[in-house]
Amino acid sequence: MGFTEFLIENILRFFEAAGYWSVMILMALESMVAPVPSEAVMPPAGFLIARGTFTFTGVIFFSTLGSIIGSLISYYIGALGGRPLVERFGKYLLLDKKALDASEKFFKKRGDITIFICRFIPVIRHLISIPAGIARMRLIKFIIYTIIGAGIWNSFLAFVGYKLQDNWDSIVKWKYRSWIDIAVLLVLFLVSVYYAYKLYKNFRKEKTQKQ
Repeated sequence: MGFTEFLIENILRFFEAAGYWSVMILMALESMVAPVPSEAVMPPAGFLIARGTFTFTGVIFFSTLGSIIGSLISYYIGALGGRPLVERFGKYLLLDKKALDASEKFFKKRGDITIFICRFIPVIRHLISIPAGIARMRLIKFIIYTIIGAGIWNSFLAFVGYKLQDNWDSIVKWKYRSWIDIAVLLVLFLVSVYYAYKLYKNFRKEKTQKQ
C-alpha cells in the first residue's frame, strides 16, 4: 500500500466513524478562516457515496449546512467585531491580512454577488463572509447566495470524489503510482512549512509591534 492510498483509506475510516457530522463540522471550519480546504473534505465524502456509505443527498445537505454555519459565524465576526477583532485574533488561524484586504476590496467592487462568486475562488472564499458582515449585507441575501454557491461547489467536489472512486483500482495499480506518493508528500511538506512560517511571521510581527 502506497502513502497516498494509506492516507485516503484512513481519512475514509474517520468519515465512516464520524458520519455526516464530520462533513458538516469540517465544512463549517472551511467557511471560516480555519485552514481546512474543501478540496480535502468533499472528494473523500464522494468516495463514500460511491461505496454506498453516504448518500449524495446527505453529503450535499450536511456539507452545505456546514458552509452556512461557518459563513454565518464569519459574517457576525465582521458585523460585531469588525477588522480590529479579525486583525487581533486572526494570527492564531494564520489569517493573511493581505488576503483579507483583497477580499474586502473584491466585495466592495462586485457587491453582494461576490458571496456567490467567491465560493469558487481559493483563499478568498474562506474570508469573504467577514467583509459581508462588516458591510452589514442583508442577511437573507447572504444566506441565499451562500447556499447556492456552496451547494454547487460542494456538489462538484463530491462528484469528483465519486468518479475517482470508480477508477480507484486502476489508479492504485498504475505502475507510476509512486510518483503520486512523492507529489502528495511534497505538497504536505510545503504546506506544513508554509503554515509554520506564517505562524512564526505573525507572532514575530506582534512581538515587534509591542516593543
